[in-house]
Amino acid sequence: MAHATKAAHAADDHDASPLPLPLPLPWPRPAPLLVILSLLAAASYLALTRVPASFASGRLIPARLLPIAPPRPRPHDAPAPGDSCAGFYAGAGPARAVAASVEEFGAVGDGATPNTAAFRRAVAELDARAGGRGARLDVPPGRWLTGSFNLTSRFTLFLHRGAVILGSQDPEEWPLIAPLPSYGRGRERLGPRHISLIHGEGLNDVVITGSNGTIDGQGNMWWELWWNRTLNHTRGHLIELVNSTNILVSSITLRNSPFWTVHPVYCSNVVMKDLTILAPLNAPNTDGIDPDSSSEVCIEDCYIESGDDLVAVKSGWDQYGISLGKPSTNIVIQRVSGTTPTCSGVGFGSEMSGGISNVLVRDLHVWNSAQAVRLKTDVGRGGYITNITIANVTMEVVKVPIRFSRGADDHSDDNYDRTALPRISNVLISDVVGVDLQRAPMLEAVPGAVYEGICFRNFSLRGIRRQDRWHCESVYGEAHEVFPAPCEEFRKNGSSSWCGFL
Repeated sequence: MAHATKAAHAADDHDASPLPLPLPLPWPRPAPLLVILSLLAAASYLALTRVPASFASGRLIPARLLPIAPPRPRPHDAPAPGDSCAGFYAGAGPARAVAASVEEFGAVGDGATPNTAAFRRAVAELDARAGGRGARLDVPPGRWLTGSFNLTSRFTLFLHRGAVILGSQDPEEWPLIAPLPSYGRGRERLGPRHISLIHGEGLNDVVITGSNGTIDGQGNMWWELWWNRTLNHTRGHLIELVNSTNILVSSITLRNSPFWTVHPVYCSNVVMKDLTILAPLNAPNTDGIDPDSSSEVCIEDCYIESGDDLVAVKSGWDQYGISLGKPSTNIVIQRVSGTTPTCSGVGFGSEMSGGISNVLVRDLHVWNSAQAVRLKTDVGRGGYITNITIANVTMEVVKVPIRFSRGADDHSDDNYDRTALPRISNVLISDVVGVDLQRAPMLEAVPGAVYEGICFRNFSLRGIRRQDRWHCESVYGEAHEVFPAPCEEFRKNGSSSWCGFL
């Protein structure tokens, strides 16, 4: 996330192995709520009344991967660790009716020839040839310099092994576009913002994949503008898809994004898997994956080195996010690993004004990082963070393992509602192991906000160097089988509570 006072945050190469495509659909499409509720009732899930009423009009994650509102399922009911959520994508897959290489449209892969016009022409002409049957643009081995280009529906961008798409160093090749409605302005600067390198809006069935080819934003130019305070407009993302559905981004390497790396916003049925995302660890605000006001999102089997959060779940900023009211919901984040020296493995917020609900995070491995998990919010955000399940977290050399933080004082403008307070509820964090930590968990509430239904279970935090006592301010809940002992606010554990039954 961008902060005006955020310190600058260098990374080694890491290759990801591609998986065969097309991907299988390991379960049926998400079922209507009533079907899932009946399944949960049959399995003796006793907390259905804890599901917010706002869920009633939407679809939920398939039952096997449902983030569990407390109590959690019994151990024999727990989903297998190897389960995939890739079935959220229900498009046609990478195979398309029409395919061609970008070379056929005049592109030259020498790393120096500008290819912006060739990429734009290739997308438009292939779409026309396909006549709605789907098109595929192949990027062969080489170094393909280009400015921003837009994708279209039923389209596959396929990067072969050895292919590198390079972001142009000319800011004019990243045109300005309108700010997002849920932000009201550019995230970093007032007014419009630079478009992403690869962009799309109002699309259906888009695939960006390959044999571990690379998209390199060459972001250093943009980082220098930020560091030098000479940035005029908000930096562009590496990939941004807006108001789109059935998105698959897989089996490629993403490097050196100017700003957040992958940003699906107002999207549904999004799968991001088998990605390697790399940025120098001092590169400002280079989040790995930021699902924003999006639903039915799967993030799995990704390795990320970043100058900001590895994954950050967002839903709009202050009064603009509240007004739009589009939450991020039904999200699975699993088998993600990486490092970020100043931020979090998985962050919630701090832009969460449209609400965040029904999120499962599991099998998270973080090292040399500021936090493993962080809930970030503030006065003026409004919104909610609810029905969050985080399980099986391992960490080494981390400053704060779990953090609830407040008071970023980071607002879209001075017109934010100072009475708009967030609500945090039904957060379960379990099976956490950490070594070589600086502090025990830090849990600080936004003054006046409600924090309820917070449950910690089965923590083993060893080798705490500075402060081995938990720090809690106006955050209450329960803790079971936790070492070191939690703060007083989490010691009044009822033996008959949902947390105690887990």
